[in-house]
Amino acid sequence: MLAADKLQLQSALKQQATALKEKEFNLHHSNLMTVGTQAAVLAGLDITMFIEFNPAPNVEWGDDIAMVPRALKFIYYIMILCAFCANMIVVSHTTALSVLGAGLALRGPDGSMVTATDGLYDERISVFTAFAIGLACTVGSVVVCVWLILHWEAALICMTLSIYTVVKIYQNYRRVVRRFIFDEDETVNFDDIFSGPAAIQVVKSGFRKLQNTFTTSPRRSKVIYDVENQHSDPAPVLPDMNNTTKRRATRNGN
Repeated sequence: MLAADKLQLQSALKQQATALKEKEFNLHHSNLMTVGTQAAVLAGLDITMFIEFNPAPNVEWGDDIAMVPRALKFIYYIMILCAFCANMIVVSHTTALSVLGAGLALRGPDGSMVTATDGLYDERISVFTAFAIGLACTVGSVVVCVWLILHWEAALICMTLSIYTVVKIYQNYRRVVRRFIFDEDETVNFDDIFSGPAAIQVVKSGFRKLQNTFTTSPRRSKVIYDVENQHSDPAPVLPDMNNTTKRRATRNGN
């Protein structure tokens, strides 16, 4: 009876601990999906700006400054292509994290929720970095684009507004980070619950599993067993007792 109650209590603790980790998983998953959606919108805008943009020919600028529009076009197309590639990286990255992370968390072995949550938390840095590069290149391409399609008076004003937008985005980012930043060492940690009453073992990554599978494969285990037997001394073989010795042992036992 006590053993059954112990198992029931341990199962309840394990279920509640997994539910706590699931909240964190849903938070990271929602944040990554939001960034991925915005990156998809920006990728559509970037490819439209790349295909539909038709600047004036270089000859209309005059022979004296013919290299200026050529240089502006070079910078523009490089920036808009970098923006598109960065946003597509974010879309593909967040899609893979959503599919594989959710599959591991729900269908994996015991402790998969912890592994999936920590994986999403670690991958967020690369996703946010690629998204920042795509956003910066998109706005930066607008700064160059205005000089290719507008007169210098309107281009100067539009470029000033675009630069102000870039500066404002960066200032807002810095202000928000300072407002909500916290020390990572002071975050809520569930390791004491997982390693204690809940007894949840964190699963290893797939690459580690392949290494362990290779190490513990039957063929490799047989080789290790044979090598160990070659270096080990054989056990001594005791001679069989004759009939007289057997009778004496039986008499002494009686």
